[in-house]
Amino acid sequence: MTSEPIKIGYCLSLTGPLGANGQTARLTHQIWEEDVNARGGLLGREVALVCVDDQSNAASVAEIYESLLSDHVDLLLGGYGNNSISPAMPLVMKNDKFFVGLMGLGVNNELHYERYFAMIPTGSDPNVALTEGFFYTAARQSPRPKTVAILAADADFTKNPIAGARINAAQFGFEVVSETKYSLATTDFVAVLKALEPHEPDVLFLCSYLNDSVGLVQAISESRIAPKVIGGAMIGPQSTKVQEQLGPLLNGLVNYQYWLPTAKMSFPGVEQLIAKYQERALGTPADALGYYVAPMAYAQLQVVEQSVRETGGLVDADLAEYAHAARFQTVVGDVRFADSGEWATPRVLTVQFQNIRSNDVSEFKNPNAQAVLYPAEYASGELSYPYVTQGSNS
Repeated sequence: MTSEPIKIGYCLSLTGPLGANGQTARLTHQIWEEDVNARGGLLGREVALVCVDDQSNAASVAEIYESLLSDHVDLLLGGYGNNSISPAMPLVMKNDKFFVGLMGLGVNNELHYERYFAMIPTGSDPNVALTEGFFYTAARQSPRPKTVAILAADADFTKNPIAGARINAAQFGFEVVSETKYSLATTDFVAVLKALEPHEPDVLFLCSYLNDSVGLVQAISESRIAPKVIGGAMIGPQSTKVQEQLGPLLNGLVNYQYWLPTAKMSFPGVEQLIAKYQERALGTPADALGYYVAPMAYAQLQVVEQSVRETGGLVDADLAEYAHAARFQTVVGDVRFADSGEWATPRVLTVQFQNIRSNDVSEFKNPNAQAVLYPAEYASGELSYPYVTQGSNS
């Protein structure tokens, strides 16, 4: 390999509220960097990732990318989530850069930038895809639930999933009997749930963030509300720290996932990645299991790797043109991109926590801890219905 490495610059939230997922992505990216260089690098050159901590502060992102461009990195990469991706888009578009983001939801919906690509399996209508499986699964139960209460954090990130939930509720014949938002500063979630009791919803759709997801699950076990299906669009239950904190209280909760260690999702290379990741994650701030972020983060760089290799260069226009036409072989399966840069075929998993007996992390290594309910081709179990309130494990 020549002495000058190919530099790929980007930012991640390595500290702050999004730090755990950022650290997971960073560790996974480092594993890819080692792997690609062990294979001889790209274009006969070593690859060097230049990662800057944006501290979960969206206001710092544009300046970071300005600095990366000033330092003449060869390629740009998108960070984790809308917080790190969206603020970079104006600069990326101004400089006509090829840009692959990680798990940003609907970033390109209104921008229509032809060189943006999203490593998230939510497809061209991400808000609908995120919750479709939840409502589809609920509608198939007997006796069939009929009413839905929507309960969500009062924050920007919940607006689109709520809109998707309304669409899916109507599509599958549910009546939305209430829609409530709570402040992110809320600490008494028992009171929040008590206010829903008069509506007696058959389905409780939740759109929440990390801390409030924990508060809601704990409050459900203490409340008198009795929906038959609970969950939907909760950020947090995918995190190993949250899983260890809640343990058996998660049983029965229905939520979304992007990858799990089931037989039907054993794509080439993913088991080796997870084994290496989990060994390296011990004692670090990264997620202990890595199921939610690590496979997508590795696949993100596999898209860059294949595009560079197959075009034989680092020309942004060529990379984007190739990515629109190609089929990518990744650790999350074969991926094709639609014109929007989203996955051409969505593949959001609807899962239910089942069979969890303790708060130990080993419980969540078991593939049976999260039964895949939807889509059918990846299903690994059936919905436990109706939801049964879990007793407090304190």
